Amino acid sequence: MKSPISLQDLRRKIYVKAKAEPAWRFWGLYVHVCKIETLQEAYLLAKKNKGAPGVDGVRFEAIEEAGVDEFISQIREELVEGKYRPLQVRKVGIPKSDGKIRTLSIPAIRDRVVQGALKLILEPIFEADFQPGSFGYRPKKSAKDAVYRVSEAIVTGKTHVIDLDLRAYFDNVRHHILFEKVARRVNDKDIMRLLKQIMKVTGKRGVPQGGVISPLLSNIYLNEVDRMLEKAREVSKNGQWYAMEYARYADDLVVLVHSHPKNDWLRRALPKRLEEEFAKLQVEINEDKSRTVDLQRKGESFNFLGFQFFRVQTKTGKWMAFLLPQAKKRTELKRKLKKVFRSHRSQPINQVIEIINPILAGWVRYFAIGNSSRSFSDVRWYVEKRVRRHLSQSRGRKGFGWKRWSTQWLHEVLGLFRDYKLERPWLQQKASPVR
Repeated sequence: MKSPISLQDLRRKIYVKAKAEPAWRFWGLYVHVCKIETLQEAYLLAKKNKGAPGVDGVRFEAIEEAGVDEFISQIREELVEGKYRPLQVRKVGIPKSDGKIRTLSIPAIRDRVVQGALKLILEPIFEADFQPGSFGYRPKKSAKDAVYRVSEAIVTGKTHVIDLDLRAYFDNVRHHILFEKVARRVNDKDIMRLLKQIMKVTGKRGVPQGGVISPLLSNIYLNEVDRMLEKAREVSKNGQWYAMEYARYADDLVVLVHSHPKNDWLRRALPKRLEEEFAKLQVEINEDKSRTVDLQRKGESFNFLGFQFFRVQTKTGKWMAFLLPQAKKRTELKRKLKKVFRSHRSQPINQVIEIINPILAGWVRYFAIGNSSRSFSDVRWYVEKRVRRHLSQSRGRKGFGWKRWSTQWLHEVLGLFRDYKLERPWLQQKASPVR
C-alpha cells in the first residue's frame, strides 16, 4: 500500500512541476486544501502569528480548551461538503505616520486557518513564477535582502533612481484581473470558488490587509510588472554586469539605472513602461510621492523600506551606499515608547522594561544593517532618560538621578536592553572605484 505523501513533499513536488512547466495548469488541488495535515499546519501557523480575534470573538485559548482536533475536523467537514462560508472580517484602524488611518481586516481564526491551508497549496505554484527582484512576504526572502540588493546597486554606480509610490494599492486590486491571473495556473473550480468566497467578504475590490492569503495574492497581481523589469534588466546586461536593478517589497518599488550616458534610453523608457504595466492592472501611481532621484547630486537621497539611502565617497576614493533609519521611523519608535511609559506611570520599572525591551530589540535588529550608529545612540539616550525619569517620579523626586543610578546599573541590574550592535556591512567592502 502506498503511503500518503507529506505536506512538505507535496509542496516540493508542486513547486518542481510548476518550475519545469510554466504553462501547466494545476487541477485536483482542493482535496489537498481539505486534508487534516494541511489544516493542522495552517492552524499552527495562525497560532504562531497570534493576532486578535475576529468578529466571532473566538480566541486560541478557547479553541485549545474545547479541542483543536474537533475544531479542525469541523472546518474540514464544511470544506468537503461545500458548506464553508467565511465570516465577515473585523475592521481595525491603525494610525499611520502621516496622520491617515490604515484599515486592517481581521478574519476569524477559522477563516485564517482556511486561508492558510489555501496558501500552503497555492504558494509553491506561484513561487515558481515569481521574479528574483520580488522580496515581500516570500519564503526565505526578507526586507534585509531587498535592502542589500538596492545598496549593492548603488555601490556599482546605479545612481539614477525611480522611486515609485502606488496609490492605495491593496484597496484597489481588481478581483476579476486577480482571478484571471490565478486561473492561468489553476484549473480547479473548487479552489476558484473558495478564493472568490474569501475575497467577496471584504468587498468588490482590494485584498484585505490582515488576511493570511493577501500577501501571496498581492504578489501574484504585480508579477507581470516584475517580469517586465526582469526583461529590462536582461536587456541591460553586458557580460556579467547589469546596467539596471530593481527591488520590490509588496507595493514598495525602486528601480536603479547606471549613470553612464549610454543608458539614457533606459532611463527614459522605464517610467513609460512602468506606467503601461500598472495601467493594465488599473493601479494608479501616486505622482505626488513618486520621484526620480540622482544620487550623484550632493545631498540627494531616497527612502525604501524605512531606510534613507545616500551615496557617499570614502577617504580612499571609493563610493559606498550609506543608509540611515528614516527620521519618521525614529519618531514613531519614540512615540510608541512614550505611550508605554505614560500608560504604565504607576507601574514598577521592571514591568515597563519587560514591555519596551522587545520593542527596542525588534527595531534595532531591523536597522542594524545600515549606518545607524548615531540613530542608535539617539534612541539609547532617549530610553535611558525615560527610565530615569520613571524611577525618579516613582520615588517622588525630580530630575533624572544621574548620580543616583549609573548607566551600567540600568542595564545590568534592571535588565534594560543594550545590544545596539551594527552588522558591519559588506556593502562598504564591495565599494567600487570612482568612475
